[in-house]
Amino acid sequence: MSTPTTEIGYATDGYTDGGKFWQHAEDTPELRWPLNVRVYRRMARQDAQITSVLRAVSLPVRRTAWRIDPAGARPEVVEHIARDLGLPIKGKAEVTGRRKGRFSWSKHLAEALLCLRYGHAYFEQVYSLGADGLYHLRKLGPRLAETISDIEVARDGGLVSIEQYGFGVSTAAARIPVGRLVAYVHEQEGGDWTGTSLLRPAYKHWLIKDRLLRVQAQTIERNGMGVPVYEAGPNDDQAQMDAGKRIAQSYMAGSASGAATPYQARLRLAGVEGNLMPADPAIRYHDEQIGRAVLAHFLNLGTQTGSWALGSTFADFFVMSLQTVGELIRDTAQAHVIEDLVDANWGPNEPAPRLVFDEIGTRQAATAEALKILIDAGVITPDPALEQAARQDYGLPASAEPERVTAAVAARMARISRDEFADKTAQLDFARRMAEATPRARVRIETDGALTLW
Repeated sequence: MSTPTTEIGYATDGYTDGGKFWQHAEDTPELRWPLNVRVYRRMARQDAQITSVLRAVSLPVRRTAWRIDPAGARPEVVEHIARDLGLPIKGKAEVTGRRKGRFSWSKHLAEALLCLRYGHAYFEQVYSLGADGLYHLRKLGPRLAETISDIEVARDGGLVSIEQYGFGVSTAAARIPVGRLVAYVHEQEGGDWTGTSLLRPAYKHWLIKDRLLRVQAQTIERNGMGVPVYEAGPNDDQAQMDAGKRIAQSYMAGSASGAATPYQARLRLAGVEGNLMPADPAIRYHDEQIGRAVLAHFLNLGTQTGSWALGSTFADFFVMSLQTVGELIRDTAQAHVIEDLVDANWGPNEPAPRLVFDEIGTRQAATAEALKILIDAGVITPDPALEQAARQDYGLPASAEPERVTAAVAARMARISRDEFADKTAQLDFARRMAEATPRARVRIETDGALTLW
């Protein structure tokens, strides 16, 4: 059997006879791409629970610290990448430069996290040639989900290009090849480059909840004041009945509202007979299911009652999911932003630095205590690099005099070494004196091998 070097099967079925991309795997018609883009936009803008869920997922990823790890790359390469992305270098003091007209990582991160809402977020790379003869990242232009008209996918599932609707009436559609794209795709399956929206499992609950809210509003509006009913008197004819009907239909509550009726006629507000089905429990249930769709169970604990320990367990699972979202952003930006920029300037064989971020949900108090224990035990030796890393982790300002810090650390380590040596020497001397002062017992071994002490 020969070693396989080509593929026989295929990894996508998202094409129609006309050559346009279409999601065959989606059973709900309005959630097939590109129709689902407007649905997810409505969900995110109109529902408070959906908005809360999306912010709960995206804000911690945006809030955590992002850095450039040299990872063995040359210093000039690391400096170039860090300067273009506007990120600090791991283990070094952050140098704040001017950001006007330059690429902003925080802005790009917020736009990239839209892949959670729509399932995908595409960006076009734009470089500029600097005075140093190197290419610099000028921008990553967002190609919004509502502007994409087609996605071309190869037989093996690889992305070929995307197409945007024409800009204006007279402009033709624009096709952007994969070599200029950065594609963030959430939960991609095979060659489906539209991804899976975080809101997809919550769609059913959002739809039913939206209808329940409308019914609840109509119920309150209809039955909150009562229904005006005109009861005719014994001498009312049809004309008087019609006039009474008009009075009832035009009745409105207010400080100046009122009505006049003939003798023995009556205008009353009829209330509901029997009990109305309350909508609150059903609305609360669907809210809980929307939070559960993204493991954000703790968002529902304030509605009734809940255990603090159970809420902490829910939060731990949620934090793990946030870590996965951060890794999705990191891996895509590493492959198609940092490494593409390194390739453009130094070629594909040049080692590239790594994009890293602080672990989301890190308990810094426990980390500081563990660090102190390791230092006291002699497992870790304090040095300027460790101090700078600790300053970065805890958001402390960089040292204004790094040379003085280095000398202080060296002096402290020398003092600790002398103190430890003195302590060890004193302990050994005490043990030797105790051994000399203790009388030794005489021992006799009997002929049968028994040991006798006296």
